[in-house]
Amino acid sequence: MHSSISFLLNDTSVSSVQPAGMVTLDYLRRERGLTGTREGCREGDCGACAVLLGEPAGEGMLYRVVNSCLLPLGAAAGRHLVTIEGLNPAGSGEPGRVLPALNPIQECFLEEGATQCGFCTPGFVVSLTGYLLREPRPTLAGALDAVAGNICRCTGYASIRRAVARLLDRVVMQAPPVSGPERLNRLAEAEVIPLYFLEIPRRLGGLAASAELETREPLEIGGAEARAGAAETRPGAPVLVAGGTDLFVQRPDELGHGSLRFLSGEPGLSGVWRENGRLVIGAATTVEELRALPELAATLAPAADALQWVASSPIRQRATVGGNLVNASPIGDLTVLLLALDARLGLRSPEGIRELPLESFYRGYKQLDLVEGEMVVWIAFAPPAADAILSFEKVARRKHLDIASVNSAALLRAAGADGAGASPGIGASRRILEARLAAGGVAPVPLFLARTSEYLVGKQVEPEVIRRALDAAQEEIAPISDVRGSGAYKRLALRQLLIAHFLRGFPEELAGEDWR
Repeated sequence: MHSSISFLLNDTSVSSVQPAGMVTLDYLRRERGLTGTREGCREGDCGACAVLLGEPAGEGMLYRVVNSCLLPLGAAAGRHLVTIEGLNPAGSGEPGRVLPALNPIQECFLEEGATQCGFCTPGFVVSLTGYLLREPRPTLAGALDAVAGNICRCTGYASIRRAVARLLDRVVMQAPPVSGPERLNRLAEAEVIPLYFLEIPRRLGGLAASAELETREPLEIGGAEARAGAAETRPGAPVLVAGGTDLFVQRPDELGHGSLRFLSGEPGLSGVWRENGRLVIGAATTVEELRALPELAATLAPAADALQWVASSPIRQRATVGGNLVNASPIGDLTVLLLALDARLGLRSPEGIRELPLESFYRGYKQLDLVEGEMVVWIAFAPPAADAILSFEKVARRKHLDIASVNSAALLRAAGADGAGASPGIGASRRILEARLAAGGVAPVPLFLARTSEYLVGKQVEPEVIRRALDAAQEEIAPISDVRGSGAYKRLALRQLLIAHFLRGFPEELAGEDWR
């Protein structure tokens, strides 16, 4: 017996008794007959199943483009779910007309011949709609990034780029830049979205309390997304789901009928704040929310830059920081960055909060230092000193939308004999005051290179010291050969990434050296 899940589906209020873990793609196609949402990879890679998920935000609405193949139906509770069928304007009223009218996005695709078989086209339209809904000053680069998670197997993308460029010219003329609630009005006037969107905030406020979901037993704590095997759990305890972008790839059938607890709406688990001189990130904060924070860009520019290479926008809209850490992938980009930043975790249990260094969190492959009833609720680190260099490097088979073969992050700080951190000038060198090196893909866990980092502190910045550090790093790692490279290749890749860190941190002292 399942509690009902109430939400708005396009222009209709619905209440479903399907399991909360049923993926939304299956609900739309099989239960509602909305086959414009296409079934492709079922792993969040192709974008054919893209939908909009909207929720109230301040005086307006926040719409995210998400992959319905990874979206549990329960996550739609109390929200506005929009499919391609919900984006067409009212018909033109022409006698005998069967097809709906086209909105400007669809018209631009038609005019530029940007669709062939048409399988991927609904996903592109949905993704571009989401971009225009959230971006008051759209750019071609931003729009192309918004559709980076949409794959077309027919075209060479040139016609799609032309369609996007034509769209921006048209929309900017018809819907001048504006943010907040007025954004919906402008886009509705330009027929980018149907008029019924304007009533959604009021209608969501009237949804019944039946949007709340049943769990088999009350959950006393919050936390980041939990995976089976990540911690001991009580029999019958619900699986905690934040983003689910990995969970619903690996365990869709099991979760489809299991007991779930959704964390995205729980207070205190999202956002970024300062506390006791540290930057604290709520574990349920999504990667895209983190990426969009001005404070992150100002404090951790390399980290902000690195996040643009993490997955695609629809995945980043759902994937959470805590989920990335608890997933325990040995090549997690965020994990490696946070290791270099000396991050600490807040683990909440009924007894209170336990604080743990991130480097101590991983005990072995997919094994975490979590006890029964304990969950990650925040991640904290001290912002780097003004003269520190934070660097991130990644090697993958392709630049975009791929996980790393090897990745690495470094936090480096040095000063001259007088303690100043400025460039020492030709022929002089500085002393290393701080060094934290981390690497992924070279061990069963995301690895903090503790011995190498310790060796560097207090040393003069000179080529021989760096060469010894490179040798020390090779002693700390144990890469295996797999589909992403041989063990020997990964050793060489990490060496080159570490050299890149050192050259970025100490360009004057190391320039001109042959590092082959």
